[in-house]
Amino acid sequence: MALIQHTEGEDNTSPARAEWSAKEAHRPTRDLLQRDSDAFIHQALSSPCVATIAKAEGIWIEDTAGRRYMDFHGNSVHHIGYGHPRLVAAIKDQLDTLPFAPRRFTNDVSVELAEKLAQIAPGDLNKVLFTTGGSDANEVALKIARAATGRFKTLSFWDAFHGAGFGAASVGGEATFRSHIAGPLLPGTEHVAPFNCYRCAYGHASPDNCALACANMVDYVLAKEGDVAAVIAEPMRAVPVVPPPGFWKAVRAACSRHGALLIMDEIPTGLGKTGEMFAFEHDDIVPDIVTVGKSLGGGILPIAAVIARAALDVVGDFAIGHYTHEKNPVTARAALTTLQIIEDEDLIARAKSLGAHALDVLQDRIGTHPNVGDIRGRGLMFGVELVQNHETRAPAPDLAERVYYACLDAGLSFKISATNVLTLSPPLTISRSDLDRALGIVADTIDTLN
Repeated sequence: MALIQHTEGEDNTSPARAEWSAKEAHRPTRDLLQRDSDAFIHQALSSPCVATIAKAEGIWIEDTAGRRYMDFHGNSVHHIGYGHPRLVAAIKDQLDTLPFAPRRFTNDVSVELAEKLAQIAPGDLNKVLFTTGGSDANEVALKIARAATGRFKTLSFWDAFHGAGFGAASVGGEATFRSHIAGPLLPGTEHVAPFNCYRCAYGHASPDNCALACANMVDYVLAKEGDVAAVIAEPMRAVPVVPPPGFWKAVRAACSRHGALLIMDEIPTGLGKTGEMFAFEHDDIVPDIVTVGKSLGGGILPIAAVIARAALDVVGDFAIGHYTHEKNPVTARAALTTLQIIEDEDLIARAKSLGAHALDVLQDRIGTHPNVGDIRGRGLMFGVELVQNHETRAPAPDLAERVYYACLDAGLSFKISATNVLTLSPPLTISRSDLDRALGIVADTIDTLN
């Protein structure tokens, strides 16, 4: 497992990366990296890797040379930290009790998990199907939308990410996952500009006016196409970008007006990360279908889920999520225990409080720095945009890389998004003192850019 993945838009031969990689002189690390490169098919954002990982506990990851890093990335799986003792014990107990359930045989823990997801979801989102990953969950959601509406077209947003599967990549909007080597993607997958698009991000339009225009474009396309099955979207872009006030209410109204379902992809943002159980709750809407994953398995096991309105349970004659591990009792136990930990430890309120504190600290420390264009986020998913200067807001990916590797040297790992946004997403279990230490590392490093 790689400690550090390629960051979005990063040049694999960039000076910053080459300088940092040159420090990796530890022989076991070099050997493992070479074995990894030899064994795995190479692809962007994954292989080959630039470092290794030997241990993961709480908010910490440790490499094969014994260096420890606070992990503010975690692929969005570590809401409750790595190796939560209660979760480990629950999984071990489940392995001793019932390790697997073949399809067509149900089991208590899987039913209990489905009931729990229906309980925590708002409105009439109360019918569930499990998958092994978020990409699969989104594809199941799209199948439900087709079956329920009798339509096949979708509307989604450029720059969005919904998974690496064929259907998920088709509705996604990131160039990396829409590669020309894959050939034509699914037909009918229409896209529109996202909120905080180029015009808004670089000061060419008022954010409020831009947001209204983007929402109106959704309405316009739904009306013109006339046969769109669903709008699928991230309620808050994980890069991160927070939606403007009123945006999702306008989109929700447009979907209802034109007979399209609204699917919210909560795979990175759900289960408390933003200070609400689901990120869309900040915007006072309820979608027709929501997908969750990543953190659902507690940072140990892979599991995702589709939660839909009861009226959308219309595909019984077809197999739309026929997975071998559909009702795996061990992954179900991991998910159920994770949800219980989030509730019992009041982690949603904790994310809200610590997230507000983090934004205040960063704004106070670096808010007026000439190379900081924006500081934004919700809960414990927040970011710092690095720019060439305040006037043009032109991205500064070279500065982002310099800060990234300097922070690694100081013991903090995170992700660069959109080439120039330091994206910070710590576990909800992080202590305030560790959070302050990490924020200090980021602020001190950015201060050196003067």
